[in-house]
Amino acid sequence: MRLVVPEGLLRDMMDVARNVHPREMILLLRGSRDGGEIRVTEYLFPPFGAGGRGFATFPAHMLPIDFSIVGTAHSHPSGNLTPSVGDLHNFYGRVMVILGPPFTLDAVRAYGKGGEEQEIYIARE
Repeated sequence: MRLVVPEGLLRDMMDVARNVHPREMILLLRGSRDGGEIRVTEYLFPPFGAGGRGFATFPAHMLPIDFSIVGTAHSHPSGNLTPSVGDLHNFYGRVMVILGPPFTLDAVRAYGKGGEEQEIYIARE
């Protein structure tokens, strides 16, 4: 699976993460899937989303039915860009993006439901 994210959108998500650091943040990713490619077009703040030191969560049962949600993005202030067991158990959608300090394009990873790393293509605008 290949994840395509516009560079400006990715930088905006990094700004959100940087602004709440050292707490974690979580976002919903909206986009589409075409074959082996997931294309992210925007992010949303989940209703009643919460983040703190070592966690970021939202009540999935509070979300409206929206088939354009392709996954989530959240930050790991520690800089560890691998998903935790908790991340994998609370996986939502088809892809999980993890952002870490120093919140640059090199500090981003994407994962599938099984924890397998996914290719990220940053679309230059």
